[in-house]
Amino acid sequence: MNDMQEGFMHFTKWQACGNDFVFVNAMTMDIRPVVKKCVSICNRNFGIGADGIIFVLPSEKATLQMRIFNSDGSEAEMCGNGIRAFAKWAHELGLVSKHHFSVETGAGILFPELLPDGKVRVDMGVPHLNSSEIPVTGFGDGMVVNRKLTNDLHTYRITCVSMGNPHCVIFTDDIDRISLEEIGSRLEADAHFPRKTNVEFAQLLKKNLLRMRVWERGTGVTMACGTGTCATVVAAILNGLVEGEAEVILDGGNLHISWEGDSSAHVFMTGPAEKVFEGEYII
Repeated sequence: MNDMQEGFMHFTKWQACGNDFVFVNAMTMDIRPVVKKCVSICNRNFGIGADGIIFVLPSEKATLQMRIFNSDGSEAEMCGNGIRAFAKWAHELGLVSKHHFSVETGAGILFPELLPDGKVRVDMGVPHLNSSEIPVTGFGDGMVVNRKLTNDLHTYRITCVSMGNPHCVIFTDDIDRISLEEIGSRLEADAHFPRKTNVEFAQLLKKNLLRMRVWERGTGVTMACGTGTCATVVAAILNGLVEGEAEVILDGGNLHISWEGDSSAHVFMTGPAEKVFEGEYII
């Protein structure tokens, strides 16, 4: 079905741990007119309101293709919360019949699985830990783990991970005292990150339990970030704070992340996704 006819676009709104998205079935449509209006559509006062727009598209490499555009109009490689909602929505539309299938993303092919309890488990692939793959500069080759970064006269201990998109993770003893808007916006555009970066602050509450807050590249403060949560648990394991898996408390809900700690091991993310409403938008 073409979801854009006679100047109207059919959309479905989903949220996953408070990270919300406008979904458009683009199996038989040109997405360019919608992308041009991305900022207006995502505006929370004058549009539908969302952290981004996600399109479902045909794929020659996987069962389906997912493309996501941030609320500022920039395209992201992938979105961990978004792909869980994508999986449930694609199954609801009847585009897939199996509960386990493949999705082509800008970060590679990923594999979501619909679970009996309504949650979605996603094989997020291997984390990229080499500085050139993230990318992050100024720290030489290899991993960037618990390294000093000075920005605007402040020094942070950063650990950098790519889950197909770049993340800068900072551990703190008091996450509630962090000015996420101020620090996140500055670190996102820091010269050490040639493609900019997502910024996560995390606090270890007890064994294998973390709390995390996020500044998303191209969006700002959001209630959750799936790839950021994966990157945070990987960073926690690399720093010896967590072993094997962790439950992560986000502003919008909880996610469970597991990783065996080996550079060739895959990261697995499990969490919820819910449809909020659907309607027509004038294009």
